[in-house]
Amino acid sequence: MKKIWFFIALSTVLFSCSDNNRSNNNPYIPNYSINAYLDTNLPTYNKLLYPSSPVYVANYGAKGIIVMKTGEGTYTAFDAACPNQALTSCTAMTIDGIYAVCSCDKAQYNLFTGLGGKEYPMKQYRVESSGTVVHVYN
Repeated sequence: MKKIWFFIALSTVLFSCSDNNRSNNNPYIPNYSINAYLDTNLPTYNKLLYPSSPVYVANYGAKGIIVMKTGEGTYTAFDAACPNQALTSCTAMTIDGIYAVCSCDKAQYNLFTGLGGKEYPMKQYRVESSGTVVHVYN
């Protein structure tokens, strides 16, 4: 009887664990290795010093990355590829305020959450900040 209860408890613990990468399982966007260091002292990345001021960074991920400061010391980073379209069918998403807009279907995705009301959210990357440097990686 003790073995049954132990098995039930173990199964419950294992199935209740969440997978942080679940939203990154997107069949349209391959898993590229990202390791970008963005220095906010440089004019290109200076907007990252201010909340709700996203920056597009080319040559990373599938179609570039979009990075935004969301609060003091916190940032979000997403791939600029349209998450619900084939890579070859669309150009990189454009920034419109705190939204990223897909060039194919004009769907808007919130840069705080990556959600846009479609099947797949934007592909998110990890972000750490240290001093004036913002590190985006996966």
